[in-house]
Amino acid sequence: MAAPIPAGPTDEVVLAAAGDIACPPGDKPQEDACQQAATADVVKAIDPALVLTLGDNQYPSGRLEDFQGSYDVTWGRFKTITRPAIGNHETQNPDAAGYFTYFGPLAGDPETGYYSFDAGSWHVVSLNTECHGDEDCLHTGSAQDTWLRADLADNRTRCVLAYMHKPRFSSDDHHGGSTAVTDLWQTLYDGGVDVVLAGHAHNYERFAPQTPDGQLDLDRGMRSFVVGTGGRSLYDLGDKQPNSELFYSDGFGVLKMTLRSDGYSWEFVSTDGGSFVDSGSDTCRGP
Repeated sequence: MAAPIPAGPTDEVVLAAAGDIACPPGDKPQEDACQQAATADVVKAIDPALVLTLGDNQYPSGRLEDFQGSYDVTWGRFKTITRPAIGNHETQNPDAAGYFTYFGPLAGDPETGYYSFDAGSWHVVSLNTECHGDEDCLHTGSAQDTWLRADLADNRTRCVLAYMHKPRFSSDDHHGGSTAVTDLWQTLYDGGVDVVLAGHAHNYERFAPQTPDGQLDLDRGMRSFVVGTGGRSLYDLGDKQPNSELFYSDGFGVLKMTLRSDGYSWEFVSTDGGSFVDSGSDTCRGP
């Protein structure tokens, strides 16, 4: 496992999360694009103990020189507390070399691209939805799935958060939800995971707790968030999916979460100072 993130004096861990972040170096900020500096300012204001990046950290292909020229001068200020997930744009660079070189040990084993760690009283899992050279990595019985089942079994008494790039469910008009990650979602559901975060769709969306096949399940279901509002660009609403509680694509921002021993709270913090607000709280459901 990666190095743990200690809880603060109130036994809480505050984290900030977003994906789909940095434009190529030299691209100018626009109203609907290239706002990675503005979202980095939001992260700074949140002052988290942990930053989760939800893939596609650096466009267009995750080259090391692009990371150094764009991501590093904005979100790079939080690098030591960042635990990234890999996205499809990073894998356009052979072996995702730029991503793994830039983040180093923070990104886990370059041969796998998935890892876990503890954050206060919570267990946190970063998954690889891009397969990283293993075409079977998303399926039941794959190396990633086998590792995930064992990892969750070792932490069955704890609150658990998982994050990855591609969402199982999304109402955006570009990608939509990914059925390819259904098996991983099933393993997360079987293991009692409480919350799942993803990016890929360039918008913010919150789903009610549900099963891997999209059935509302308030007892054991996993609440999920799509937070693809890290700065790159924005997608519009497509077909609104069942159990979608809220969809927002009019601006950029970061999801703030506070992890407590028995539950969590969330707040979407926008770059424009709060014209859009989403917040709430829930308890951990357990395995």
